Amino acid sequence: MILDAHSHVHDPLGPHLSALDDAGVDRTVLFLTRPHPERATDVTSLRREMSVLEGALKGGADDGYADAWREFDAALAAHPDRFLGFGSVRLGRPVEETLAAVERDVVGRGLYGIGELTPPPDRADLVEPVLRAAHEHGHLPVVVHGYAPTTAGDVRTLAELAARYPRVPLVISQLAGANWLEAIELARDTPSLHLELSTAPLVFAVRLAIQELPTRTFFGSDAPYGDPVVARTTVERVTPCGEVRERVLGGNLAELLGLR
Repeated sequence: MILDAHSHVHDPLGPHLSALDDAGVDRTVLFLTRPHPERATDVTSLRREMSVLEGALKGGADDGYADAWREFDAALAAHPDRFLGFGSVRLGRPVEETLAAVERDVVGRGLYGIGELTPPPDRADLVEPVLRAAHEHGHLPVVVHGYAPTTAGDVRTLAELAARYPRVPLVISQLAGANWLEAIELARDTPSLHLELSTAPLVFAVRLAIQELPTRTFFGSDAPYGDPVVARTTVERVTPCGEVRERVLGGNLAELLGLR
């Protein structure tokens, strides 16, 4: 079973499903989203969508949050055989509100985990209440945005939090962007820290991550920002046929989510 560990709701869904088919992906983790770069038809419309993304990554306003949930729920309902839903949680809220949100919006919906969380730069500490809630609800996996504007300090904070909650799988997405080397070193020493490989800046970064963490790295595309075919090809180029490749392309995630 080939599993893409990172994708966002597309509008419309058809091109996403076609891309998964082209890559031979059976199922994909799906995160809700406010920006939709796949809607863009020119530079102006792309800038508009990317400005929404920039605001979200900086911890900006929650405009469009309800609409994003509606799109997400509709996608899961339409294709439960293809999508593995992860639910979002607002950061910076009181602990009791965070606990209630995880119970209502993640556990209550029967979702597989929490994410993709996007704390503002140098505020990865805001993830701590979510990890506490994940711990109390059966050690749900938690995925945190790893590319810019995530900082090296954020990566270190996430590793510290993962050590504090050793039974909660904490996944740094996009191989931590420019901080990939430090992320690999930290994950190597932190058993509950995992790395998702989408949009990695260098092919040999993917090779090294898999070499050092063969049971804690996940193939992912970050579609629509990345492409499932390209992401799968990258993994296959740096791993020989056999158990390690199979684990990275789906086995590791299947174990984490209890799919087998």
